[in-house]
Amino acid sequence: MKLLMIDDDTGLCELLSEYLCAQGYKIECKHDGEQGLKAALNGDYALILLDVMLPKLDGFDVLKRLRQTKLTPVIMLTAKGEDFDRIFGLELGADDYIPKPFNHRELLARVKAITRRIEHITSLSNNQTNKLNVNNIIINLAAREAYVDECKLSLTGTEYEVLALLVKSAGQVVSKEQISEEVLGRRLAAFDRSIDMHVSNIRKKIAEYNSTERIKTMRGAGYVFIQGE
Repeated sequence: MKLLMIDDDTGLCELLSEYLCAQGYKIECKHDGEQGLKAALNGDYALILLDVMLPKLDGFDVLKRLRQTKLTPVIMLTAKGEDFDRIFGLELGADDYIPKPFNHRELLARVKAITRRIEHITSLSNNQTNKLNVNNIIINLAAREAYVDECKLSLTGTEYEVLALLVKSAGQVVSKEQISEEVLGRRLAAFDRSIDMHVSNIRKKIAEYNSTERIKTMRGAGYVFIQGE
């Protein structure tokens, strides 16, 4: 992946360029805010490392102008102990920050965390034929994974199958009997609460990320996955 570093410390830029290139990244450096902003707006970078204290245009102004048109992930490089800088940077749209001086391995860990997220989202968007997306719930049929607002749900195999069935049938009532037969492979016995418990667990896990009701109980009939407003 191609990274952009905007920092007036040329020595640090050289050291990080050598280190990150050895880790498989390609890095381009700019040493003032104006040049950095121009590169950020015109280039195609996976991530930007942005120093706060810059000549000509400080890091906050660079970030503010960048966010008007682009959502390229940004890690702010802040002075040690400057909590205001970190908070203000996040308010302006920075994805993360790391205080100077920093350990190169810690910076690499931050970079990897964000680039992994980019790769994950890209893989989802490139797999349109193998996924369902209803009311912000994404079902990746190939990987057998489920997401809410791009956050992966920690589902058991059965919970995944129940949710996938409900999403596939969005807007339609799915009976407990049908869920039991298609997911559990057996007929629903009298007083069997297993389906109710699976649905309850799914609701709780979705609610950890978004409290919007997704699965509605139809008394005496079953469940329906809400398509959205």
